[in-house]
Amino acid sequence: MSFDSTDNIASEDPAKKAAYEAYLQGFQSLLETAPFSLSKFAKDKLLGAVIKDLHEYHTTQCLAFKHIHQAIEFSSNSQNDLLLPSIPMLAVRLFKQHELSSIESEAIFKVLSSSGTSGQTPARILLDRDTSARQSKVLVNIMQTILGKQRLPMLVIDSESVARGRAGFSARTAGIQGLSFFGRKHTYALNEDMSPNWQAIEAFFAAHGKGPVLIFGFTFMIWQYLIKQAKQDKRQFAAEKALIIHSGGWKKLEAEKVDNATFKKACESMIAGSQVHNFYGMAEQVGSIFIECPLGHLHAPNMAEVLIRRPHNLSLAEHGETGIIEVLSALPSSYPGHAILTEDMGRILGEDDCPCGWKGKYFEVLGRIPKVEVRGCSDTHG
Repeated sequence: MSFDSTDNIASEDPAKKAAYEAYLQGFQSLLETAPFSLSKFAKDKLLGAVIKDLHEYHTTQCLAFKHIHQAIEFSSNSQNDLLLPSIPMLAVRLFKQHELSSIESEAIFKVLSSSGTSGQTPARILLDRDTSARQSKVLVNIMQTILGKQRLPMLVIDSESVARGRAGFSARTAGIQGLSFFGRKHTYALNEDMSPNWQAIEAFFAAHGKGPVLIFGFTFMIWQYLIKQAKQDKRQFAAEKALIIHSGGWKKLEAEKVDNATFKKACESMIAGSQVHNFYGMAEQVGSIFIECPLGHLHAPNMAEVLIRRPHNLSLAEHGETGIIEVLSALPSSYPGHAILTEDMGRILGEDDCPCGWKGKYFEVLGRIPKVEVRGCSDTHG
């Protein structure tokens, strides 16, 4: 199946095909923009229309989603319903309790599994080729803003077996494989028992340290299995520029009182020349990542949006007000993951006025909702 084909849409139902084609046209318009270039008015109009089309498509393709849609009596007939806050959202936990799909079983290309610590119920995210390809295109669109177009020598802070998905296509595997596209001469920093492979790491910096390098890992993995071990073993490295991209696992670091600033400082102490960028994302919306700008603020790209909801009634919070994070994405057509209420707390710091020059909302994540189980990409280990 070609990228974004309509072959998987029933030809005998012109309405379904038309809805999908309208979505694809809007998506392509967004893809042609620089990822952080749209100001509020333009983004609300473009992204709002795309997600509305995507929402209507899912109500025709996913019976369970249609029932939810009917239960809340949502009507998309008015102009106000183009506004992103009006799009009905699903609680992220539903993806652990139900297998939500908008495609036929024969169209399934990948099944992404995500769980927290052992014993927790995994979420199963069903991807077709179009959604998977769309995720890759958007990830490239976003990450090139930080990394540029040249592929860099890459150090992966994980084992080769996890990176290749030998034990299953987990969220960790998906993250590594997605980011590996931006690298070359891939080196795996950890052995199968998660101990550092110091020989491989030293060889990597000896071979590539005179130029820019890319380092990727999940936050907890970098902290637990590289930073702490490097400090214990008195190991330090250097590169002309070491772009460290990381995400996930913050809940486990809270017990050690490790915040973002502490993590960045530790990376810079371990690897001279480090430039550290955190990003916020989840298995339920792979590809739609919210990455830190050079000033350390998480930003919503043109393809996605972040809203903050008040915990007591889920009404829209004001900028600066703490609440529950909702994420919206123009990517997922194989499952209804376009509007998700997370289990994370956060607040909007501003919109269109970040000193870095990127447009759109920028925000911070303040931790998990109290009494919510630990989960996340890197939390699949341990």
